[in-house]
Amino acid sequence: MSRAPRLHPDGKTRCPWPGEDPLYVAYHDTEWGVPEYDDRALYEKLILDGFQAGLSWITILRKRDNFRKAFDDFQPEKIARYTDKKVHALMNDVGIVRNRAKIEGTILSAKSYLDIMEKGPGFSKLLWDFMDGKPKVNNFKTTASVPASTPLSVQISKELSSRGFKFVGPTIVYAFMQATGMVNDHLVDCHCHATCSKLQRKPRLKTK
Repeated sequence: MSRAPRLHPDGKTRCPWPGEDPLYVAYHDTEWGVPEYDDRALYEKLILDGFQAGLSWITILRKRDNFRKAFDDFQPEKIARYTDKKVHALMNDVGIVRNRAKIEGTILSAKSYLDIMEKGPGFSKLLWDFMDGKPKVNNFKTTASVPASTPLSVQISKELSSRGFKFVGPTIVYAFMQATGMVNDHLVDCHCHATCSKLQRKPRLKTK
């Protein structure tokens, strides 16, 4: 596959990785690189990126609805209370990636998430404070130029690990940062690069 941006039949130039798959193209155009500030949505994306490890993202994307159903719409309050019986049921769910370590890691990460939400500073704030609250806009011309991890993803990985999160290595964290718009890694000639660059909105302040 070409590592440079490619022109699609609809006249739009895109990053090469979604290919022609309609589901993947829609994800690329509407989600990937769009700044996400919602606490729960960030948790969901981090968990799914953890499940992706060793697999392709399109595999997870095709199973995302199944994951949401299996994991109670990724509500940490519910996941943190999962029992061994629930883990067993998930291991028998053909609609998701059946990996015991990742399933158990999801539960541990939910407990860590709740701790951050209850004792501070809040999950979204914890993550976005590393970015000073706004996305970093990169200007890569080919996917060969895009790093697999960065010093910042290493730093965030260490922070999350120290708080009890699982499957949050530097490479997973960087993929998460790209997906949630903490960094804009759309190639400069991709039509989404300019669009995402304009999305510098501030997170909404939440009151208890």
